[in-house]
Amino acid sequence: MVFTFLAFSLTLSGGAVQAGLLQPLLQMMRPKLERQLADQCQQLAKRTLKGAELDLEPFISMGKQPCQAIAKPVSECLIRETSRSGRELGVISELLSGRIGDDAEVVIKRCLASLLGLQATDLQDVPLSALFQRLRP
Repeated sequence: MVFTFLAFSLTLSGGAVQAGLLQPLLQMMRPKLERQLADQCQQLAKRTLKGAELDLEPFISMGKQPCQAIAKPVSECLIRETSRSGRELGVISELLSGRIGDDAEVVIKRCLASLLGLQATDLQDVPLSALFQRLRP
């Protein structure tokens, strides 16, 4: 069904795709995206706490709730910016292939800018690897 939908959307004009026709498909993928974001957040928290040489057990359960709370607005931002950028088809195909390509990179930068209170294009010339490096603890 997904591939039929994707094939159909390929026949659409660029303007129709940019109008957000693929947003329902992205919304269906949101729960999985939120789980992946929360898992990544928890792994990052565990790595950070290990460096502090503390008893991790009490902190592991505490880390789940904040990570889940962060995952929802981030996933909403990623979907919103995917639609706004008109790169829905590219992002979906990159997600299906399990990679971050040019389309997903643009969306990630737009979302980071939005969450940081910047203009959507403020981060477009900064390499994604540099952004991730700066955001690491």
